[in-house]
Amino acid sequence: MRLEKRFQFKGHDIAWDRLGDGPALVLLHGTPFSSHVWRRIAPELARDHTVYLYDLLGYGLSAKPDADVSLGVQNEVLAALFEHWGLVKPQVMAHDFGGATALRAHFLNRLDYERLLLIDPVAIRPWGSPFVQHVREHEAAFAGVPDYLQRAILRAYIRGAASRPMSDAELEPYLTPWLGESGQPGFYRQIAQMDLKYTDAVQDQYGELRFPVTLLWGCDDEWIPLARGRELSAMLPDCELTEIPGAGHLVQEDAPEAIISAALRFFR
Repeated sequence: MRLEKRFQFKGHDIAWDRLGDGPALVLLHGTPFSSHVWRRIAPELARDHTVYLYDLLGYGLSAKPDADVSLGVQNEVLAALFEHWGLVKPQVMAHDFGGATALRAHFLNRLDYERLLLIDPVAIRPWGSPFVQHVREHEAAFAGVPDYLQRAILRAYIRGAASRPMSDAELEPYLTPWLGESGQPGFYRQIAQMDLKYTDAVQDQYGELRFPVTLLWGCDDEWIPLARGRELSAMLPDCELTEIPGAGHLVQEDAPEAIISAALRFFR
């Protein structure tokens, strides 16, 4: 999706947009993705909601500064956007890093939500693949690889998030933000800044949530196994876990209809 609006967060552009009319619903993407993941889902939800979506700082069409783009700053960005949008207790749907961002913003920035739908979120330790660990140790070397190798790395990495085969044409919108002079170092920067401390800071408080929470999880998620989803579900109060057969980590590509159906039920 093409985000047309811009918000300044500490001098950096945050790309965002909204569509539809009705109760506010905020969509948060994960890593290494962008709001592009919502392209099939947001228009359907916008039939009954005012849907707000944006690219995390360091991702998609937002700025990719040589600065902090970790989970440690993303909750601050979300809090600033809530204030800019004038939102009080909206509904929220979040995937991967977006899940960690929503949870951190609730506990650390006191944002409140009407309801929270989480899709394969980064929420409890351990998380971070062997590739992530390797990049953290060799960020500079990866940031300087030639373009053809960068494309190959990205294709292999992102294909691993989906259960179904993705064509080169389908992959291209996922690759584009991570190419070029700012995109390529930006990709390795956000990986190098991944740290378990950001979820550790809030993990013990999950049982204190006082708004309805539901979980969707791809049964074939190879990035964050379903077992982790079952563990998280037990930590969240009165949380229903829906397991999605045939879906990997990138459920938006594997089973967008399952997300739409669950969201319409949960947010109605």
